[in-house]
Amino acid sequence: MVRLLGPQDRLLTTLEAQYPLVDVHVRGNQVTLAGDPVQVDAAYRLVDELIAMVRQGRELGPTEVTSSARILDAGAGSPAEVLSQAILTSRGKSIRPKTLGQKAYVDAIDLNTIVFGIGPAGTGKTYLAMAKAVQALQRKEVERIILTRPAVEAGERLGFLPGTLTDKIDPYLRPLYDALNEMMDPELVPKLLTTGVVEVAPLAYMRGRTLNNSFIVLDEAQNTSPEQMKMFLTRLGFGSKMVVTGDITQVDLPVGASGLQLVTRVLGEIDDIHFARLTSDDVVRHSLVGRIVDAYTKYDAQKQAQQYERQQGRGVAESSGGNRAERRSGLGGARSGAAQPRDRFPRRPRPETGGR
Repeated sequence: MVRLLGPQDRLLTTLEAQYPLVDVHVRGNQVTLAGDPVQVDAAYRLVDELIAMVRQGRELGPTEVTSSARILDAGAGSPAEVLSQAILTSRGKSIRPKTLGQKAYVDAIDLNTIVFGIGPAGTGKTYLAMAKAVQALQRKEVERIILTRPAVEAGERLGFLPGTLTDKIDPYLRPLYDALNEMMDPELVPKLLTTGVVEVAPLAYMRGRTLNNSFIVLDEAQNTSPEQMKMFLTRLGFGSKMVVTGDITQVDLPVGASGLQLVTRVLGEIDDIHFARLTSDDVVRHSLVGRIVDAYTKYDAQKQAQQYERQQGRGVAESSGGNRAERRSGLGGARSGAAQPRDRFPRRPRPETGGR
């Protein structure tokens, strides 16, 4: 019961927020639900699934409660079964998909050679991709892992960075190192990096290479140019798998289009390439992150609508201006009170005079 309710009854509070028309009472090992019949039935099925997950040894959090409720509402099966697949177990902690969108993303990586994980911050795009890469290496499905990302500042200008080339590049790749150390033995990671079994490098270093028998992850792909994206995708060799992750709403490129935005239109119809789209419902960070994502999405939609209206208004104005120009030149009909062009008559010859 303690694991079901969570510390300080946090999961119980999440359950009540999910079904506001249901009163939840806990006494001992008994949970009583009362209120609206429809919501009581839904809450009962959710509690039953949460109990099954606790008996499986799952550690529950608010994300598991809300995700399980969405799965049940969508009729997508049993949350205890859908979210039971563990990708990795490291230091007693299991890494597994926590939402229906994440489960579809992980399944797509298993079934396709190239997968694009597109979604807002906190949806586990990079984290799950790296977990699948480590899993493939442990199962000897690939011989090495290659992690890369473009070295682009997030709207800043860092200027000259001191140190060696590695010192200059490492700050951009630090998130990948952090995830590696969390999923693998920290003492093993330096050895794998030294031997080249695991390689972490900026995207510019991929040019001219053919990557065979590798699991390749491109992170922050929204900051690639179309040329860089084409270069990266054509590095694919035999026995390799690629996962490209990014958030098209957070482009830090100073000028030009994002390669991730373009590739969705160019490669959308090719077999063995899958586009997994995650939403704010798949955010597994603090609950505020999902609401922040929704707020910015709403703001961007309003901004685009206003820009479209301004463009339409400008088009009407330009069309009216063209009519006025025609009228001024006399092609659109005479205006009242306006001077009309004079008729041209042939000049009369000047009378001849004496002298030169």
